[in-house]
Amino acid sequence: MDLWFSERHTPNVKLSIKVDRHLYSEQSEFQRIDVFDSKEFGRFLTLDGYMMLTEKDEFIYHEMITHVPMAVHPDPRRVLVIGAGDGGVVRELSSYRNIEQIDLVEIDERVIEVCKTYLPQTACRLDDPRVHIHCEDGLKFIRSCEDQYDLIIVDSTDPFGPGEGLFTKEFYGSCYKALREDGIMVNQHESPFYADDVAAMQRAHQRIAECFPISSVYQAHIPTYPSGHWLFGFASKKYHPVSDMNTAAWMQLGIKTRYYNTRLHAGAFALPTYVEELLSDVE
Repeated sequence: MDLWFSERHTPNVKLSIKVDRHLYSEQSEFQRIDVFDSKEFGRFLTLDGYMMLTEKDEFIYHEMITHVPMAVHPDPRRVLVIGAGDGGVVRELSSYRNIEQIDLVEIDERVIEVCKTYLPQTACRLDDPRVHIHCEDGLKFIRSCEDQYDLIIVDSTDPFGPGEGLFTKEFYGSCYKALREDGIMVNQHESPFYADDVAAMQRAHQRIAECFPISSVYQAHIPTYPSGHWLFGFASKKYHPVSDMNTAAWMQLGIKTRYYNTRLHAGAFALPTYVEELLSDVE
């Protein structure tokens, strides 16, 4: 009998992937953690039955949430990563020699340990000496931070369960306070396609726009995420995500990527009309 993993994107739409092996399952203090192996997407991680990443397309998400702000900020030294227990964001950040400290705040220590064992493709740089891992609630962690970080990357799960607090106005206000005077915050911003995702995306955008003077949204195509059309939020105290991008400086770094490039960077902020209208409705 064939084994399939299915994730319900709406009451009427499912994504299904044929599974070769169910490699791991655990009910942690916070959520159910599963790792599967498949022919098409390689190994993939789910939390409470929701797709977090696959080996085949994770590079798209991790490159876009990391390299976009890194190509804009002229000298990011201290970076805070909230969520991201799979290690993909840290892997991308580790390519930048000018970064002095990366604080990774992940509420569920078991996610980190499982990914180290079963998903070394993403968790391969968590032992970088610049990385400091804090296994605690990101909302509580950031309340005590002020004027500390050049960049905050919010790699949260969806806005329910353990990730719910990372979509509140209080959280975004705390991020603003934790950033230095020219700091940038980037977050995963949900999809603009299905109705429930649209509502979550609009709430997040409205709350971020109320906290930051510069608030933009950009996009990427991630096949295993609902609808494949995924958004990221770019919020800044000073820098514009396109006009302040330093193409020459980023190119000189020689960082190898598979999805991100500086031409794509500019184009990612050119949104479809229907998405622009959804965002303008709440601005």
